[in-house]
Amino acid sequence: MPEFLPYGRQSVSEEDIEAVVSVLRGDWLTTGPAVAKFEADLAEHTGGTPAVAVTSGTAALHVAYAAAGIGAGDEVVASPMTFVATAATAALHGAKVVFADVEPDTGNLSVDAAAAAITSRTKVVAAVDYAGHPAELDALAKVAHDADALLLEDAAHSVGGSWQGRPVGSLADLTTFSFFPTKNLTTAEGGAVVTGSEELLQRAQAFRNHGLVRDKSRQRYPDEGAWHQEVHEFGLNYRLPDVLCALGSSQLTRLTEFKLRRAEIHARYNAALADVEGVLTPPRREGADPVWHLYPLRVLDGRRRALFDHLRGLGIGVQVNYIPAYWHPVFEDLGYRRGLCPNAEAYYEQELSLPLFPSLSDADVDRVIDGVRGFFGS
Repeated sequence: MPEFLPYGRQSVSEEDIEAVVSVLRGDWLTTGPAVAKFEADLAEHTGGTPAVAVTSGTAALHVAYAAAGIGAGDEVVASPMTFVATAATAALHGAKVVFADVEPDTGNLSVDAAAAAITSRTKVVAAVDYAGHPAELDALAKVAHDADALLLEDAAHSVGGSWQGRPVGSLADLTTFSFFPTKNLTTAEGGAVVTGSEELLQRAQAFRNHGLVRDKSRQRYPDEGAWHQEVHEFGLNYRLPDVLCALGSSQLTRLTEFKLRRAEIHARYNAALADVEGVLTPPRREGADPVWHLYPLRVLDGRRRALFDHLRGLGIGVQVNYIPAYWHPVFEDLGYRRGLCPNAEAYYEQELSLPLFPSLSDADVDRVIDGVRGFFGS
């Protein structure tokens, strides 16, 4: 049996390892100079929009909703074609999640569906850049802002991409990233919140650090000494440590290289599978410059499970991304029912993610292609 091919894998260089080791040899392991450097380095890829490093992509969402002031009685309009965290973190703040359907081709939040889901209680519209293809962020921003709501871009898949010439991170009121090992760059575990609003930035920084206030100008009581600190609003410890931020800064130096290789693999799949009857290759909208995190092949005629099993049998680690968020029992128990978003459910029933990561060789890509074409007798 050939070596098993995962659907995603980190790319760690000797330079990455040395960056981590250098921190281990220094005085700071937690919140030190490497955190500030990583946040500054990340901002270079977001059009200069400031970043707040946190412990995971899920933490980034939780922090972003906190910064937006989400609470009981508020509503968050969200895409269901995502990992459950996009919705769960809003629900954990007490908000009602209103799922709006996706575009049938990209799997991204539909502008029309989002607009139809808006109510007087809507406080955030949460779009997801599915597979690395940016959502229609300009139109979604108008939908949100016309309702006096904020646009949150869950860009876990799309750091380094752009929409209509503007980099991801500069388009929404709040943008969240994930740096899990399979993502476009990694800090092992980690994430970030990016925002151009000074108020939202301060709220995000506070929430990731227990809500602590050390700024004398904002303290309610006289300074009792160098130890004085206050908590005005509850927060949590979501601080990303120096040792992982050093890895992130090193990885960012190769983000352009990662993006290029992902695009090459994506194009190779497209060219080889375009003529295969029974599948649809991923579209690309005009104005989108994706960083392809996933290659979401659409398998028609109810044959997704059979192709999944066939490729897994060949040692090819395909995956399915994602079960619609409201299909999870935790949402079912809250009254959500299947059938809510027909496009998302149809997309899920066809979607199959082929292996896609920078160190995947052309020979490995061809092996995947041969496996798919062989299944269909092409």
